[in-house]
Amino acid sequence: MKSVLFSCAAILCLSACAEPSVPEIVPDVPDDTTVETTDMPVALALLSCSDLLARERPTPSTSVRIGEGETDIVDLWLPETPGPHPVVLMVHGGCWQKAIADRSLMNYAAEDLRQRGLAVWNIEYRGVDETGGGYPGTYQDVARAADALRDHAEAFDLDLSRVAGIGHSAGGHLVTWLATRSKLPATSPLSTVDPLPLIGVINSGGLADLDVSVKVTQFDCLGAIIDTLTGPPSAARASVYEDTSPAELLPVPTEFVSVSGAMDRISPPGLADDLANKDRAAGGTGRAIIIAGNNHVDLVAPGTAAWEAQATLLQEMLAPR
Repeated sequence: MKSVLFSCAAILCLSACAEPSVPEIVPDVPDDTTVETTDMPVALALLSCSDLLARERPTPSTSVRIGEGETDIVDLWLPETPGPHPVVLMVHGGCWQKAIADRSLMNYAAEDLRQRGLAVWNIEYRGVDETGGGYPGTYQDVARAADALRDHAEAFDLDLSRVAGIGHSAGGHLVTWLATRSKLPATSPLSTVDPLPLIGVINSGGLADLDVSVKVTQFDCLGAIIDTLTGPPSAARASVYEDTSPAELLPVPTEFVSVSGAMDRISPPGLADDLANKDRAAGGTGRAIIIAGNNHVDLVAPGTAAWEAQATLLQEMLAPR
């Protein structure tokens, strides 16, 4: 397994640890935006990448090979409770760049969900800095890994009627894209037949609106790689966002929640509000939850208010009906 690299240089350049100064979106806050607070002192609530990675990293129950490529692999986390197990489809972030992070960054969150009785399908994909990554490879990898859940559900006693998604940062973009890809133009190379349905999706500090996000997040995270991530325009695809940005495919056809830390400088909380507004304007159910005193790393760190809010949301989405 390729490890999370998170070198000191990468942390300083691209992660929330540096808390860089970026332009801020300040949209009108919708009436149903939830601002949650925590009694934890900010000094304790805010985590750095090094804080998270210093923890002993849990290991998955098993890994599932879904193809011949190096990144055609999924880590599966299985509860000890009897199945069939509800499933969390998990997508890691890292600015779409494998030099920043791979799926093992999410091991802490995955283990926490496993202990709560939820199975986790933690997928891998090619970053824009890997051969074949970017457009269309990254999206095709994510779609293939998500749909492969069907092929292994029986063997691992997974409940395909209860699958919810969560993605962090760049993974928030990709998991929201998974939830909206049924609306892709048939002419797009990203279009698939009968995509795996999700009953809910959490965009965790995500950069799901590419056109807006590129203007407010760090340049090295998105601006420097946006052309590779979206591909070139063409006569058949005048806008490179039409099949790559979930904001162009709204409404999200399922329960949709964007969760953000109020102190997040990679994905400023205005992004969550803005996308929730757009989703509701398109007829969706989008809502935003802003966690006071938390940042980008807190979103994937068990023990923080931000992670607890998201884990609880997933349990509610996946509760028996």
